[in-house]
Order: sequence, then structure tokens, then C-alpha cells
Amino acid sequence: MTHLWVRAEQRLNEERVGLTPEGAKALVDTGIRVTVEESSVRAIPLQGYIDAGAEIAPENSWAQAPADAIIFGLKELPEDGTPLPHRHIMFGHAFKGQFSGKDLLRRFKDGGGTLYDLEYLVDEAGRRVAAFGYWAGFAGAAVSLIAWAAQQKGGICGPVGAYKNKDAMLTGLTAQMDATGKPRPNAIVIGALGRVGTGAADLCEALGVDVTKWDMAETASGGPFPEILQHDLFFNCILARPGTPVFVPQSALTADRKLTVIGDVACDPDSDYNPVPVYDRATNWAEPVFRAHGTPITRAHDDPPLDVMAIDNLPSMLPLESSQDYAEQLLPSLLTLSNLSDGVWARAEADFKTHVAEV
Repeated sequence: MTHLWVRAEQRLNEERVGLTPEGAKALVDTGIRVTVEESSVRAIPLQGYIDAGAEIAPENSWAQAPADAIIFGLKELPEDGTPLPHRHIMFGHAFKGQFSGKDLLRRFKDGGGTLYDLEYLVDEAGRRVAAFGYWAGFAGAAVSLIAWAAQQKGGICGPVGAYKNKDAMLTGLTAQMDATGKPRPNAIVIGALGRVGTGAADLCEALGVDVTKWDMAETASGGPFPEILQHDLFFNCILARPGTPVFVPQSALTADRKLTVIGDVACDPDSDYNPVPVYDRATNWAEPVFRAHGTPITRAHDDPPLDVMAIDNLPSMLPLESSQDYAEQLLPSLLTLSNLSDGVWARAEADFKTHVAEV
């Protein structure tokens, strides 16, 4: 019998889960054994999984799961170097040359396990079967607008946290923006036709922020793009790859500009193709923005300021909606777990074998 083991998330500020109680019941009804770990932080209560017929295991006990169990989580495992003998479904962040990714692949190689990377679960046309993109854009726009509001009072964005739901986020953000006493800013979204860009634009429009929507057609010239600098906020919602143009160059720091906040939702500062090369590290919930500066000689010109939001786990700010949405997208693939030699799972395993062979 196929056995799916849903582990508790161990990363700080991670309350999401990739399987809802409704999904668990669907799996159980098809003959898949489901075990769900207890969790002190999960956004969805445990009782729903109990009612769905799932077995319950202690929090963080996945390492002692039966050898044939498929361990399912979202974010990274503790970086303790131990070999990984199980099959794991998770975001591994290991196939693009990331330093920590190489260590993770080595652990799988040492333990004989397999990584089915959620980012590489694709259909026959190469499209991802499930993604958190919409909620990344939605939450990324929210944090960026919080940063804008802080600037209006001469400050910088303070710590952020998770919200009960999107209505609570919108209510809180409306109050923060109203408290500035300023008219609503305007924003430009690049990647507006994708899921990430749609989420960012939807958040802005819900708050009365005027949005300019650009996608591939508007950026095909390769730049420069002075129009970006004439908006209060810019949201980068496309992944960096060869040929991606630079949207905000270093020279923007000392240029005549209206732009004061960049929401780099794609968040790829380590990439050689980073289209926003005014910062070099991801931000986090405790310090949500990085204030970009020019050289020591040009820092006197840092008026207006330029803050960059580059949090890499934005959907976690709305753990309930993002979990429900993602789990609904992923469930059809989970229902085929009994046939790992075909479809999305076979393609994901092939990707893993290619990269683990290089370790």
C-alpha cells in the first residue's frame, strides 16, 4: 500500500501544508495510507485530518517513518547532514547550483533516497502542476506597501508576520495606508500576465493603488526602462534567466526618480541574471526590506530612499489561503502516487537522478 507521510514544517514562520483534510480523505478513499504529523504551527487544525481517516504521528518524527513511506513537506529539512533514505516530496532548491542544495543532494545520495522536487512536478507540456505564485505576489505587494507607508513617516518597514486570512491583511494594510495621510501611490508590475503578477496587481487594486501592467511585450526591447522609475512601487514578478533584461540598474540609485520601493517577489539576488542588481541578499520577516545605497560618494543622493523587499517565503504570510489553493492544485498528482513510474513523478525522478549524479 502506498503510504504518504505529511511531516510538520520545521522552518521558522512556516504554517503552510500541502494537503488539506479534504485531500487526505480523497487519498484514503483511493486506498492510500495517510499519516499526518502533529504540528504546533500548522494553519489547518489536526482534527480535520483525524476525521478524514488519517493516522497521526508525533511532530517531527518523519525520520523514524517506515522505509516505504513517502515523506511530504513543503520547505527545507534541518541542515544536519544526516543521510536521507526515504523518498521525499518537497521544495528542495537543489537543482540550480545553490550551495545548500548540493549538500541536500549529497544527503540523498548517501542515504539512497529520492527527491521529488515540487518545483519540478510538471505536465507533458512542461508546465508546473501546482504553484504558490498568486499568493507570493499578493503578500509581496502587501509588504511592499507597508514599506511605502513607513517611508511616508520617515521610517523603514519593521517586522511583519502571518495574517489569519487575506481580509485581515487588507483591513490592516488599509489602516496603515490611510494613516499616512497621503494619496495612494501608483505601481508597475512586470510579469503581470503570470500568477505572481496577477496576485500583486489584485492586492494593489483592492487597496485603490493604480497599477501599470507589463509583460513580455512591453519588455521585449531589452531596456532601459525609464518608465519604471516614474512609479512609486515596482514589482518584479518574473524569474531571472539568461536574456532577462535589467529593470532597475545601479544607476537608478542616483537618478531622478519617483520610485522608492521595489518588491522583488521573484527574489533571486544570487543569480547572474538578477534583473534588479541594486541589492545582493534576500530579506526576511524580521527585516523585510533592504535599503539600497549608492557608493559612499553618492550616498548623499539617497533621497528619496529606495527600499527592496525580497522575502523568499511570502505565501507563508497567508498560510490558510495559500495552503488551500496549492493543495487543490496538487491533489490530482498526489492521487497518482501509486504509480511513481509514470507522469509527473517519473519526470521529477528523472530530474533528480540527473542532478544527484553530479554530486
